[in-house]
Amino acid sequence: MALSEIDRNLLSRCLSRKPRAWDDFVDRFMGLVLHVIDHSAASRGFRLSSEEREDLAADVFLALVKDDLGVLRRFRGEASLATYLTVITRRVVVARLMRNNQTAHAEAAAVMDSARHEPADDGQAVRRINDRDEVAQLLEELEGTEAQIVRMYHLEGKSYQEISSLVGMPENSIGPTLSRAREKMRKAGVE
Repeated sequence: MALSEIDRNLLSRCLSRKPRAWDDFVDRFMGLVLHVIDHSAASRGFRLSSEEREDLAADVFLALVKDDLGVLRRFRGEASLATYLTVITRRVVVARLMRNNQTAHAEAAAVMDSARHEPADDGQAVRRINDRDEVAQLLEELEGTEAQIVRMYHLEGKSYQEISSLVGMPENSIGPTLSRAREKMRKAGVE
């Protein structure tokens, strides 16, 4: 489908920086952008909070205005503007979700490393929790899904993706859940 006259005019007004052109552009395409954000996140197993959804929408529109509307200036009109914006939105959203997911994995690994150590008191050496019985004892401090996730990750060696599908939680929520659980376990300690 070719570029409609309405979209051609709107794009021209935006690129010429006409008054209210950007507001009209956002009004026209915000619904599309939000739909693509929701679909892209859902198809990758992410559940977004309203804040995350708004942040992603802001990222998309920021990508459009970046470099003096560079993305819009590169639009050739060979497809509809909606199709072009769908592709751009999907790329921005997937890149951000994957970056956030990698960050969550890295943070979880760092927290796991620190959770294996108890703080030294009065010069006592740092002690590693490397015994399955100790981990099992710490798991008693947790309930429900948290305990299940910690057990699957630390004792059964399951990946975030496997845990996500088994407990029905978005993969990007596994790391934060593990972090909270480790903090509870760390506070409980092993006597």
